[in-house]
Amino acid sequence: MSSADQLWMQRALELAERGRGAVEPNPLVGAVVVRDDICVGEGWHQRFGEAHAEVNALAAAGEAARGATLYVSLEPCCHHGKTPPCTDAVLRAGIGRVVAAMRDPFPAVSGQGAAVLRSANVQVEIGLCEVDARCLNAPYLKLVETGVPYVHLKWAMTLDGKIATRTGDSKWISNDTSRQHVHELRGRVDAVIVGIGTALADDPLLTARPPGKRTAVRVVLDSRARLPLTSRLATTAREVPTLVCSSSNAPSDRTAALRDLGCEVLIVPANVARLDIVKVLGELGRRRYTNVLVEGGSEVFGSFLDARAVDEVHAFLATKLAGGRDAPTAAGGQGVDRIADALALSHRSVEILDSDVYVRSWR
Repeated sequence: MSSADQLWMQRALELAERGRGAVEPNPLVGAVVVRDDICVGEGWHQRFGEAHAEVNALAAAGEAARGATLYVSLEPCCHHGKTPPCTDAVLRAGIGRVVAAMRDPFPAVSGQGAAVLRSANVQVEIGLCEVDARCLNAPYLKLVETGVPYVHLKWAMTLDGKIATRTGDSKWISNDTSRQHVHELRGRVDAVIVGIGTALADDPLLTARPPGKRTAVRVVLDSRARLPLTSRLATTAREVPTLVCSSSNAPSDRTAALRDLGCEVLIVPANVARLDIVKVLGELGRRRYTNVLVEGGSEVFGSFLDARAVDEVHAFLATKLAGGRDAPTAAGGQGVDRIADALALSHRSVEILDSDVYVRSWR
């Protein structure tokens, strides 16, 4: 394929990004209609349940789509879901060539969309910019292929790796700009997860302020149902969904009281004193949560690392030194015996947020 093909596909990928936080559990998809080397229509999947990217791009192109090339970041769907098949729209528009970045692994599509188009004599090419497309839709791909959500870990730490002082004080390690970035993250995920230690120490609200595209379910890992009935998480449970994950060892009167306040209590198998992270993620995946953000504390981070359940890290590094051999570092848990066994994250970006350094790294 030509360099022009790559440029148009990059445009489709850029458009797809605009749907992040609004379309999940659907994939992010962008589409561009090109005729005689000129863009005659473009679109993206804007909101879950609404028209897909191809339909929006073809509507923008109108009659100019006949005989044109459609560049799309994911194979067009061929099944009836919340909207009709995109392959029908492509054929009605008279598109002559479809270039898709990657095959859609969703079982109802998975190569069948391309087959439908080819059977109608539409030229179909798949694989242009596939690495970029897979990175764009990594959360969707993980949910479809494994049944569990894509896991983000977020923490703020000092230059010497402390997420709190030896007394437990952590307000504020990061600056205002970093904290606003965290609110933006919360506003595009399906769940925000904390351990009971963080809930007890900080009494957090865990909402996005201002509100984002999504309202995240607040999840508390609390094996003994210790979340205070007067906590902000419990008292606002009827306003913002709150899920307390407990074990069968939790006192029934405590779980009943939390339910009376509007919390959902989920009983999860526990490994000794800790909840089984794999089981928690399996339940969240069953609910079709695509992205979950884990916000602490150290032992919770360690539990996710020990379970090899981490996909992406958001670390906010403040130019401060706290010291203290007893001050917690970012990840507790059991950890690995050898550096060679450490979780390796292949991709990274670094950004300066005023006085903080924001490091984003993913598999």
